[in-house]
Amino acid sequence: MTSAASALFATALVMALMLAGSSTCHAARFLADSTSAATPAAVPAVPAAAALPPLPAVTVPPMPTVPAVPTATLPQMPAVPTVPNAALPPMPAVPAVPKATLPPIPAVPTVPAVPAVPKVTLPPMPAVPKVTLPPMPSIPGVPKPFLAPPPSA
Repeated sequence: MTSAASALFATALVMALMLAGSSTCHAARFLADSTSAATPAAVPAVPAAAALPPLPAVTVPPMPTVPAVPTATLPQMPAVPTVPNAALPPMPAVPAVPKATLPPIPAVPTVPAVPAVPKVTLPPMPAVPKVTLPPMPSIPGVPKPFLAPPPSA
């Protein structure tokens, strides 16, 4: 749970920094565009850099020569032997499968006709009588419920 909370906090912090950074950039750009350029202040001259002393010459010993690696002599690759053509025996004939005799398929029995469902007329729906409710008693400290709008017919 702590990991999820810290991830949520980190996300919110990054979003806040992004929003804050972008708005200040716009404000700085607007301020730079809308104000007149200030006259530059007198900058004192930069003193000349002191001359560096010359570096002493250093003699580097010569690089030793890399010894040559002798080439290895590999034995001759033997030739791949050829496979002699072998006489294969003739392929045996596939035996014939005897034809199976199936019994005759029985006829589908006829389904008797279903009698029609008679039409039934229903009596009319009686109207719901109007009932008036007694007034709601008011209890101090308990808010009154708001009146619901009347149902649309």
